[in-house]
Amino acid sequence: MDLYPTWDDIGIRLGLTVVAGAIIGYNREASGHAAGLRTTLLVGLAACIAMIQANLLLTTVGKAPDSFVNIDVMRLPLGILTGVGFIGGGAIFKRGDLVTGVTTAATLWIMTAIGLAFGSGLIELACIATALVYFILWALKWLDVRIPRERRAILSIVHRQGETVLNIQRELAAIGYSAHFVKQYKAFESDHSTATYELRWHRSEISGPPLDLIEFVEKNHTIELFDTIHDSDKG
Repeated sequence: MDLYPTWDDIGIRLGLTVVAGAIIGYNREASGHAAGLRTTLLVGLAACIAMIQANLLLTTVGKAPDSFVNIDVMRLPLGILTGVGFIGGGAIFKRGDLVTGVTTAATLWIMTAIGLAFGSGLIELACIATALVYFILWALKWLDVRIPRERRAILSIVHRQGETVLNIQRELAAIGYSAHFVKQYKAFESDHSTATYELRWHRSEISGPPLDLIEFVEKNHTIELFDTIHDSDKG
């Protein structure tokens, strides 16, 4: 860390922080996330300014050799990093099994670290970190939506007379869906019953909804309910 940064140095650090924040923030803004361009820029600038202040306060002119220990100005940027953790925690939302905002919170945190790096004058490190973050948010998103992962849904269908749970499970297994029986009920004075299953299958996000499943079930049974279960959203 340069103990005597000039105003030109400070301007470069702030300018590069704005550029890095704009690159990362635009990616989040274009994806429709809550913490977008302006939020990312403000977080990065706050971290950069805090680190520049610490840099300026670390001067040794007119101070005893042990003044660093007494002043401990590094608490300022470390406090900024901790505070952004609370902001990121506010971006995470959980409702039942659905969790959103995890990636947004992580982006704000890493943007803070990039701002601290620019503010301390570690330009090369901050630029490399910005490139890596953009690669992770953009390129790995392309890969993420193509990774097959377990999907779940709730299916309620009307059983025909003489039809058993085992028959339904075998039919669905034949087209690649695992059906776990949940419950079955029969209305008063009715000649049929309705059974509910939890379905599981593996498919990538880019493959879209299980239209083949819906088409197959509609062709052979009467559907009363079909509802997909969203476990998490990392955006």
